[in-house]
Amino acid sequence: MSDGNHERRHFTRVTFDGNTFIVQGQQRWPATLIDLSLRGLLIETPPNFDPDSSQPLQAIIHLAEEATIRMDVSWRHTENGQSGFQCNNIDLDSIQHLRRLVELNVGDSILLERELAALGSE
Repeated sequence: MSDGNHERRHFTRVTFDGNTFIVQGQQRWPATLIDLSLRGLLIETPPNFDPDSSQPLQAIIHLAEEATIRMDVSWRHTENGQSGFQCNNIDLDSIQHLRRLVELNVGDSILLERELAALGSE
């Protein structure tokens, strides 16, 4: 990624190995999650990944048997075998799971609150 993209990141990225899928209508692509944040996620681009850019996408990340993060996402880029997605919408249960995951990895509740405030102001 270019330095410009790296400089724009304001959210802590968390590595996590959970069953991940990108879904569009009846299409479902299993993906390897590289990292995620309060703002989006990065995956290894699945084989035959060819979504319709005019249709919405959803990312589904299974954290545990009963815990799932579901995000409405926009496909932002594909580079070097990786695809990045921006979170457009996330439900309350999913944001609570994601917040807890980030909190456990960041270990700093003040930093987490700053990121949540920044997310709310965008």
